[in-house]
Amino acid sequence: MHYISTRGSAPSLDFEGVTLAGLASDGGLYVPQEWPRFTEAEIAGLAGLPYAELAAKIMSPFVGNSLTPDELHELCATAYGRFAHAAVTPLKQFDEQQWLLELFHGPTLAFKDVALQMLGLLFETFLSRSDAHLTIVGATSGDTGSAAIDAVAGRDKIDIFMLHPKGRVSDVQRRQMTTVLAPNVHNIAIDGSFDDAQASVKRMFNDSDMASSKGGRFRIGAVNSINWARLMAQVVYYFAAALQLGAPQRKVAFSVPTGNFGDVFAGYVAAQMGLPIERLIVATNVNDILHRALADGDYSAGTVTPTAAPSMDIQVSSNFERLLFDCGGRDGRAMAEQMRSFEADKAMQLTNAQRTGAAGLFTSARADADDMAMAMRWANDAAGEIIDPHTAIGLFAARQSDVSADIPVVTLATAHPAKFVDAVERATGTRPSLPTRVGDLFAREERYDELAGDYESIASYVAERATESR
Repeated sequence: MHYISTRGSAPSLDFEGVTLAGLASDGGLYVPQEWPRFTEAEIAGLAGLPYAELAAKIMSPFVGNSLTPDELHELCATAYGRFAHAAVTPLKQFDEQQWLLELFHGPTLAFKDVALQMLGLLFETFLSRSDAHLTIVGATSGDTGSAAIDAVAGRDKIDIFMLHPKGRVSDVQRRQMTTVLAPNVHNIAIDGSFDDAQASVKRMFNDSDMASSKGGRFRIGAVNSINWARLMAQVVYYFAAALQLGAPQRKVAFSVPTGNFGDVFAGYVAAQMGLPIERLIVATNVNDILHRALADGDYSAGTVTPTAAPSMDIQVSSNFERLLFDCGGRDGRAMAEQMRSFEADKAMQLTNAQRTGAAGLFTSARADADDMAMAMRWANDAAGEIIDPHTAIGLFAARQSDVSADIPVVTLATAHPAKFVDAVERATGTRPSLPTRVGDLFAREERYDELAGDYESIASYVAERATESR
């Protein structure tokens, strides 16, 4: 399996190469040269497999020769052995049509663990093959940071620098990052939004003084969903849920709380692989650039509005580029020009081909604060389920959809409700407790630095602390 950049001019890489590279050298994102596809019989044969075995089967075509089958199985068993539920991503039923896929049973209580526990092991495996040192630079709107830090803290040959917007993540989210005191972990609170942090991360990959791919001092790696390996791991739970609900003989729809478009793009990948997905519902909060893009073709960024669902407080969704590339005919040169225009103007119109291609599988919905609270109350009153604000936005969109009554709709539960206790309590009157496995989170020492949101301050901080590549 080889991977190509959405912008057409970066060299193609194998799976090991894209895992360590993160962003392509031309500023694009890597995607498989072609989508692997399972037959209906092959999908049916996956039913009933334990999660780690299912994961190895789904990932195998993407990994190619970069890992042996035994290595891949061992990594999957190790990654998913840390989850608190034996099913790893269990399904729950709300009513006759609505279902909940719980993705928060990993060590940091968010769906990011499903991918990042695997990604941390992949980094360690590939780095062990050489003397290379990896400098991970990431941006988080809440959950990516803690999941990535947990996955790589204390690992050899890795430094991680995680940027979060100061004051715009929950106390639990912040402490899950800042109380990890491993020497290779560096937390940075910036003045600005997630989009500002993400822009600095992307710029560093193309900085000739910083990134070794551009002749710089450090081998820069990514844990955000710009990294293909992270998306690959997220494809698995779409298969796991659909198989339990009758696939491949029965179609399934999914509603996905969406910020950076990575989680829902993994569903698109599953569909390209042959999984019978009826629809992917992109659920946004009031930061609704994706809803406007899918509904009207208007991909224009506005000002980020802070909400009770901070992981969705995003106006520039990096992974949307992967969808536009695939739906627009995989023309890297045209994609590069389109993204250059967007990066200059923060606005663009989708082409007819992109709109038509997306409309075959995607719909979207926008939820405001009242809609979110209403969904949390409905889940509690109708099914006795306490859900977090992000999941509530997905559930609101699922219940508003016009999916046929005979097709199950699965809302992805992206975080444990105790990560957002104040918002949950306001909506439901119930204050959820952190699971005991989190331990004494609020008694631990915090360690982080505060920086201005400008790129020069961030790059200087990283350069003073990172290990140069060899």
